[in-house]
Amino acid sequence: MVLSKTASETDVSIHSTFASRYVRNSLPRFEMPENSIPKEAAYQIINDELMLDGNPRLNLASFVTTWMEPECDKLMMESINKNYVDMDEYPVTTELQNRCVNMIARLFNAPLGDGEAAVGVGTVGSSEAIMLAGLAFKRQWQNKRKAQGLPYDKPNIVTGANVQVCWEKFARYFEVELKEVKLREGYYVMDPEKAVEMVDENTICVAAILGSTLTGEFEDVKLLNDLLVEKNKQTGWDTGIHVDAASGGFIAPFLYPELEWDFRLPLVKSINVSGHKYGLVYAGIGWVVWRTKSDLPDELIFHINYLGADQPTFTLNFSKGSSQVIAQYYQLIRLGFEGYRNVMDNCRENMMVLREGLEKTGRFNIVSKENGVPLVAFSLKDSSRHDEFEVAETLRRFGWIVPAYTMPADAEHVTVLRVVIREDFSRTLAERLVADFEKVLHELDALPARVHAKMANGKANGVKKTEEETTREVTAYWKKFVETKKTNKNKIC
Repeated sequence: MVLSKTASETDVSIHSTFASRYVRNSLPRFEMPENSIPKEAAYQIINDELMLDGNPRLNLASFVTTWMEPECDKLMMESINKNYVDMDEYPVTTELQNRCVNMIARLFNAPLGDGEAAVGVGTVGSSEAIMLAGLAFKRQWQNKRKAQGLPYDKPNIVTGANVQVCWEKFARYFEVELKEVKLREGYYVMDPEKAVEMVDENTICVAAILGSTLTGEFEDVKLLNDLLVEKNKQTGWDTGIHVDAASGGFIAPFLYPELEWDFRLPLVKSINVSGHKYGLVYAGIGWVVWRTKSDLPDELIFHINYLGADQPTFTLNFSKGSSQVIAQYYQLIRLGFEGYRNVMDNCRENMMVLREGLEKTGRFNIVSKENGVPLVAFSLKDSSRHDEFEVAETLRRFGWIVPAYTMPADAEHVTVLRVVIREDFSRTLAERLVADFEKVLHELDALPARVHAKMANGKANGVKKTEEETTREVTAYWKKFVETKKTNKNKIC
C-alpha cells in the first residue's frame, strides 16, 4: 500500500537527457518497463533524480548518523549481501551482535554477574525496539492478572505528550490505551508526579524519555523511580519503567556518568537505544536490552530450525541486513569509551557555540537546556511579522534543512526551530549557520509582513481592510523592494 504522494503528476514517464545516448524512448513512471536498458542508463536516470534530494550532512533536522569512517563503509559494503537472520550460516555475525548486546547492557549498568550473558536483541531501529519492550511489559502484566483471576483486557501505558510517534503506533497496533501527561509552556517533558498519579492497576509500565526529540531534555527517571516505588508499596502493584533512550543512551554514560537513569534504578526493566543516532551508525540499527531474563517472557521468543539449527528469535521482522550490526561493533571497539566521550564532548561544545551565536543575535529565545542531547531548540522573540516556518523555509536557499514545528498538547501555541548537532557538524559549520540565520532575518525584515498579520493589525486599529486593499499594499511594497534591489545592484563600489 502506497501512502506517500507522488512528487509529480504532470507526466507518466521519466525522461533523462544524459541517458538519451542509450535510450530512445522514455520510461514509464509507475509501471515496470517492457524492455531492459543499459546499466549506465539506469544508473544515470536514478542519479539525476537523487540530485534533487537534500544534502544529508546539512540535514539538521535528523538525529541519524550521516558520516562514518571509510574503513567502516568498506566493512558494510563487504557484508551487505549477508542476511542477518541466517544465524547458522553466518555465526560470526551473530556473535558480533551478542557482543554488542552485552557491551550496551553493561554500559547501562545491567546487574550481570561475571560471565553472565545479557538479555537483548538488535532491531532495525528504536521503533521496533520499543514495540518489543512494550509487548514484554504487556505480556508480563497479562500473565500476572490471569494468575490473580483479574481482568486483563484493558492495559494502558503512561507517557508524556512529548513521546515519539512510535509509542502511539505501539498503543494503536497492540491495543494498549495511551495515557499522556500533557505539557505546559516552559516545561516540555513528562512531569514524574503527574505520571505516577495516572498509574492504575491496568498500567503495564511508565515510559520515560532520555532525550526528548522536541528539546533534547532528559526526563527525571530517578524521581519517577522513587515516586513509583512508593506507589507500588502503597498499592501492592509492581508497575515498572521502560526508558526510551533512543537519543540519549549513547550520550548520558559519557557526558553525565553520575546521572541515574538506567538499570541502577530498580524499577527500570528495559531500555532501548538507537545505534543509528549517537551510536554513530548509518540508519537501520537499534537495540533493546532487559534488566534480567525474567523480564522477557519466554512465550514471546520463537524457535526456528529450518535454516539448519535451532535459532531463538524475538523480532517483528525476519530477514534484514547484517551491515549495521557489524558497523555497530566496529564503532564500539574502534572508539571505545574514550572515543565516544570525545565525540560527545565535541558535539556538546559545538552545540554551545551555536547556542551562544544565536543568543548574540538578540532575535531568539533558547528553549532547550544546556544539558541533554546536543541540540538547540529556539523560537523567535518577535514573530508578529515573520514566523519560524518562514525562517526555516528561507534557510533552505543556503542548503540548510532546519525543521520548525509546534509543541504537543497543551503547548501547541509554542513554535520552535531545532538544530541537531551530530558528529559531522563542526564548529565552522555552526558559525556559518549563525551567519546564515542573520542573513535570513535581514532579508525577511526587508520583506512585507505576512498578509494575515497585516489584516490582524487592521482589525486591531478598528479598520478592517478588504482583501483587495491588502493585496494592493503588499504589491506596492514588493515593487518598492525590487526597485531598491535593482538600484543597489547597479551601484559601483
